[in-house]
Amino acid sequence: VGTMAAMGPLPAMGALPPLPTLGVPGVPELKPLTRYEAMRLGPGWSHSCHAMLYAPNPGMLFGRIPLRYAVLMQMRFDGLLGFPGGFVDRRYWSLEDGLNRVLGLGLGCVRLTEADYLCSHLTEGPHRVVAHFYARQLTLEELHTIEISAVHSRDHGMEVMGMVRVPLYTQKDRMGGLPNFLANSFVGTAKFQLLFALKILNMVPEEKLAEAVAATQRTKKGAMDHAGGAA
Repeated sequence: VGTMAAMGPLPAMGALPPLPTLGVPGVPELKPLTRYEAMRLGPGWSHSCHAMLYAPNPGMLFGRIPLRYAVLMQMRFDGLLGFPGGFVDRRYWSLEDGLNRVLGLGLGCVRLTEADYLCSHLTEGPHRVVAHFYARQLTLEELHTIEISAVHSRDHGMEVMGMVRVPLYTQKDRMGGLPNFLANSFVGTAKFQLLFALKILNMVPEEKLAEAVAATQRTKKGAMDHAGGAA
């Protein structure tokens, strides 16, 4: 299922709507730009392409908590969470060809197309990088096949320590599940891209995303206050 379809048909030229933003309190916004604008950036810009693979999941945790979707991320060699993908040299590769080349090293059995393109953002920091993000909906069986294939890929145990599924629920203690997951360390734009995709694709209600982010921030503040008191 092409993710652009989830955002509706493109309007006629001259009537383009404003690009979507995340709009979740506590999460700094990145500057969105269209694919066309990104492709017109000069040679001083680097391009990174990453992909979110997901599948509807009818399962219930403990028989009572809906799992909603299975969303894949990976633990990287540096201990940070991220999405499969990497930098693409635009001198030799299109965005999708470069992305599929990297995915083949880490997953081995999935190919994305321009129909899976979701968004582009300018990243923060001293490096001039535009981050392109893709999303592909699969069946739960297809997703599980990719998880198995990833274990046998060339990068497993080297650049990729393993695949993980993102918990999209929040338990009664208001920390278990997504809030605790968001408290992990993410590489680059991965955390922003995760929240952006969950919102844009209507996988988690916006208010639930805001609550999960706020719970994580309260936990971090409490830990800092405790450390300050101990000192």
